[in-house]
Amino acid sequence: MKLSKLSFDKDFIYAQDEKGRIYKQSLLWYPALMSATDQQRQNYSVGFGGFHWRDLDEDISFESFEYEDAVPSTFQEFFLVHKEINVAEFAKRIGINDTLMRNYINGFKKPSKMREQEIINAIHQIGEEYLAFCIV
Repeated sequence: MKLSKLSFDKDFIYAQDEKGRIYKQSLLWYPALMSATDQQRQNYSVGFGGFHWRDLDEDISFESFEYEDAVPSTFQEFFLVHKEINVAEFAKRIGINDTLMRNYINGFKKPSKMREQEIINAIHQIGEEYLAFCIV
């Protein structure tokens, strides 16, 4: 697939193919583009396999616009937004491999519904612990 005509809003990057179809991806997958200025976003080149922003050191393949997960799941979004959470320690807390957890967050692997619920429950538990914390 060959894409062109990139555009952005505050949450998404859009690309149009030669037949006029519009594809989108969440900017949460691309933090450098999310925080970039309009001028930086428009300073890209098109290669054989996708788009490249040299100044931002960011690449997006044409193929990635066809992925089913254009928008992160609930738990993926949590970790993509909350970079202050130590993923390795979180994974250890729930008893899974930290590399596997990173693969879940980045969409390289998909957790089972049961595993996803386990992750969400652990996020909620941490939230409850934060809420229960009081400074005396």
